[in-house]
Amino acid sequence: MNKRIKKIAIVGPESTGKSTITQQLARHYKTHWVAEYARYYCAALTAPCTLQDEINMFHGQVALEQSVVAMTENSFIFCDTTFLTVKIWSDATLGKTPQIVLNALPKYDYDLYLLMDIDLPWQEDPLRNFPHLREHFMNIWHQELRLLQANYTVVGGTVDRFENAVKVIDAFLLENP
Repeated sequence: MNKRIKKIAIVGPESTGKSTITQQLARHYKTHWVAEYARYYCAALTAPCTLQDEINMFHGQVALEQSVVAMTENSFIFCDTTFLTVKIWSDATLGKTPQIVLNALPKYDYDLYLLMDIDLPWQEDPLRNFPHLREHFMNIWHQELRLLQANYTVVGGTVDRFENAVKVIDAFLLENP
């Protein structure tokens, strides 16, 4: 019998602590987490990102997530972003989203999204591009999550971000055993 694995996605604009908090939460709850495939993919690019690269990142993120779901014995996992990021970045940097991504968005649901707030200081990183557009991208995340009718909560805090995330997750798990 296959039990349904709940997926909790950690999403948001650049430099909001998504990868760090995803790993912290996975350790705290003793469960698995899905890495951000695009980070590894983009680190290996030798030319500007194309629509085909975005499609490749979509497929990579989905495959990585499916492999973690298949191996977990826990009732839930954490996802360090989702392929919704592919849509947001494709729209912002290439002016359109690959159709395969648009078709897949309503089919891949997450039980809870934690939208990381932009209240952390910007951290330089060669893969980050828009330090002055954080508010803009935060608004886009809100818009995209609303369009998906996603269950999401903004998590902020410069010192207590982890604790704030745990409170949201604990309440969610209590309501959704």
